[in-house]
Amino acid sequence: MPGFVATPVFRCGPDLESPAVLQNIRNIAIILALAAAVDFLPGGGNAAAAVLTALSMAFFAAIAWLLFRVYNEQQLTLSTLTDARKAGLFGAVGGIALLTVAYDDFQSWEGGVVLWIALMAACIAGIFLIWRSATTYS
Repeated sequence: MPGFVATPVFRCGPDLESPAVLQNIRNIAIILALAAAVDFLPGGGNAAAAVLTALSMAFFAAIAWLLFRVYNEQQLTLSTLTDARKAGLFGAVGGIALLTVAYDDFQSWEGGVVLWIALMAACIAGIFLIWRSATTYS
């Protein structure tokens, strides 16, 4: 075409009417509506606390299921541990469980969080050292 000159079209971003952008705008509006309902409706704080409790329970149930699976998959390794190492391993796992439950108590006094972190690190280090000694050949 002799007289036709093509001019390039530059776009800086996605089209505002694309399905992805509209979906993101819808999701943000849903989150804002839920936040407004929690903040302004009577009893919204109680509902939010109930939802947070349900999510926490689901999270802890998922952790318990994971530990159950690991325990079942590693029964041979666990059966080869000495009684002292088994006591150390299960004691460290129990320590982590107790520290998780008692976090609010540790947080209530000064220096408690530092002690909580140190005890958690000691439990994790104990588990790691027992696992490493059980899985290395010497």
